[in-house]
Amino acid sequence: MTVIKRFRSESKLEVLHTAQRLRRDITFLMLHDFGVRPKVRELQLETKGMSPEDGQMFLAIAEKYGISKADAEWPSWLIGKIRDSLFEILRQLVLHVTAANSIYPAEFADAELRRKHQDAAIACCAQLYQEPEFSMSVLPVDITRYAPFLDEVDKETALIKGWRKSDNKRYRELRKV
Repeated sequence: MTVIKRFRSESKLEVLHTAQRLRRDITFLMLHDFGVRPKVRELQLETKGMSPEDGQMFLAIAEKYGISKADAEWPSWLIGKIRDSLFEILRQLVLHVTAANSIYPAEFADAELRRKHQDAAIACCAQLYQEPEFSMSVLPVDITRYAPFLDEVDKETALIKGWRKSDNKRYRELRKV
């Protein structure tokens, strides 16, 4: 039975909500693992392999020149690049899902545009696999931290593909017109 258009409630598109949740959760992961500021450690940790005299001299020189912290084992620019890349992919994912959802195809050209945005969102999901794999190969990041998010990316991909498949009947009808 069909509901009259004016009595319909707004659709709760799970694809969009999952994309937004994925963006938020991975952003928090980046804040905790990669950090907003470069990771630092105290200089005293660096004196472990030095003789006591050299260690004291090293700390005295650092204190003289106002150096209190040293960069972590990996460069902070690399952390920033990975963070920016992931952030942009997540942003594009939400934008493409939103754009596809905002198009209600009345013509075949609209249907094609909607399909292109859905395909771009699926491509973003594929890219979300590549960036964490790269960061795990370069940075000392624990894979168990990423596992729940990769499962969520799989879920999002399946939701978008199901959404795209549900549009096929409407597209066939528009193609005939």
